[in-house]
Order: sequence, then C-alpha cells, then structure tokens
Amino acid sequence: MWNRKFGRNADHRKAMLRNLATSVIMYGKVETTYTKAMDMRTVVDELITLGKKGDLAARRQAASFIRDVYADEATRQTVLNKLFNEVAPKYKDRNGGYTRVVKTGVRRGDAAPMATIELL
Repeated sequence: MWNRKFGRNADHRKAMLRNLATSVIMYGKVETTYTKAMDMRTVVDELITLGKKGDLAARRQAASFIRDVYADEATRQTVLNKLFNEVAPKYKDRNGGYTRVVKTGVRRGDAAPMATIELL
C-alpha cells in the first residue's frame, strides 16, 4: 500500500501532505509524527526531482501540488521559486534520498512517536 490513511478522507490527506511538503521546502525541516514523516519522504523527493528537471512542464506540475505561500515576506520569494532556484540545484549530483527522518521521542499526551524530516 502506497500511503497510510491517517484517519482522514482522501482530500484531507492530500491537503495535509501538500501543507507538510510546502513547510519542508520552506523551512528545511519539520517535526511531525513518525508515520507522517515516512510518507512525506516520497512526496518531497518527487518534488525535488521535478525541481531538478527545471523545464516548464515540471514547474507546472510542482505548482499544482505546492501551496502558494511566501518563504520570506521581505523578498516575496515563493516556495516554488525556492524549490527550483535554491533547493533543487543543491542536489544536482545526487540520485534520490534528499531527505532524512530522525526519531525525536514521543509526544506528551498520546505518546505518538515523533520525528523530524529534514533536507540533507
């Protein structure tokens, strides 16, 4: 099975993955539950692969998935521009494996295993 359901319907699950992927690209790392981080690996890796292609079709495909928010309000740089201009060129010689998932402990309250997903 490709993805987990997380107790959500398909639209809510896709929105959650879009928001988390945007945050990982914008901030470089995000702390979330371990299972969400493991599913996020494939999503973020696919987006970076699209960024490495760099053509217009890849940009449109990535733009349809990434949320349109600003990484830095002072420069008004969108997350899409950051993906194609900063993040993807950093991995031009790397063939996959752009993210790292590190377990950080358990969440107080429900004891859910937490992890940090970060760009290498």
